[in-house]
Amino acid sequence: MKASFLLMLTLLLLIFTAGCTDHAIIEDPLQFKSAEFSSGLMAPLGITQGANNYLWVTEQGTGQGNSGRVSVITPDGKIWPAITGFKSDISPEQTPSGLTHLSYKDGKLYILHGVLGKLFIADVSNFKPGVTPAMDAAALPNETINLFVLGSAFKVHKHESNIYNLTWGPNGDLYITDAAANAIVKRSPDKSLAIFAEFPPYDNQGQKVDFVPTGIVYDGTKFLVSSLSGFPFVPGLATIQQVDKAGNVSLYKSGFTTLVDIVLTPTNKPLVLSFAQFSFSPPPPGFVPNTGKISNEDGTTIMDGIMMATDIERTDDKTYVVLSMALGKIFKLTY
Repeated sequence: MKASFLLMLTLLLLIFTAGCTDHAIIEDPLQFKSAEFSSGLMAPLGITQGANNYLWVTEQGTGQGNSGRVSVITPDGKIWPAITGFKSDISPEQTPSGLTHLSYKDGKLYILHGVLGKLFIADVSNFKPGVTPAMDAAALPNETINLFVLGSAFKVHKHESNIYNLTWGPNGDLYITDAAANAIVKRSPDKSLAIFAEFPPYDNQGQKVDFVPTGIVYDGTKFLVSSLSGFPFVPGLATIQQVDKAGNVSLYKSGFTTLVDIVLTPTNKPLVLSFAQFSFSPPPPGFVPNTGKISNEDGTTIMDGIMMATDIERTDDKTYVVLSMALGKIFKLTY
């Protein structure tokens, strides 16, 4: 009887250990395989995954009128307009601008518009691609964020606002990076706003260079924020900063270039997306095509040769998607 009990206990321990081992074998990527998933998007900038494995994408549009939109992409890669009529402008760099990033939570999309400085909220819980008519952006509830930012006190006030990316933190609070104000805005569930953190400029050989916060994630204990760094986009100047729950900022990792997004791996480590290298020669100055890359927190390149991508999202344990604004395409990354 005692032997049978010990044998049973041993078997249970083996089963438990095997289960733990299966769960632990999801390792972080060392190299990605890339395949085109969807194309034909109009200057896409942000992407998020919702229910039914749908991907929701912000498209900045043509730079004219109200051509900006949010589209939903079904698992077969087909694109369906979901919300249309967002304002689309031309940026100083002569590219479309308007919508920035978005986040899906509990059947709703939280959508940022950098030009208007507004947060739009859309209930898409009953949206059926190809069946439900596209919603009108003008009918969506929205909240003005930029006026709050412009009226706030800062150690270094830029008198500009460009709400860019967002993530959820403790207590249902929404945290928004402002790429022009070099700050994080906290939006509480009661819709009240507060400046949560500020990012001081870099000192580049005596020249002050803006931090320009882009991507933001919450790992359960702290926020990690990626930096584009301002003109002249010096190689190696950009960093990942960590921000604790009280808003205190400190260095996490350094030595990056033009970071536009950050995502957490299965082991809760960051991967960062670099937009491109900037070059002054040959003239005119500009970002060099196909020089973007994905790196881990130590700066090791996981994938390079990317064409001006602006967002990376993990959609499964070993699957990511990356969005190329320049190509209007989404690529699926696996390992």
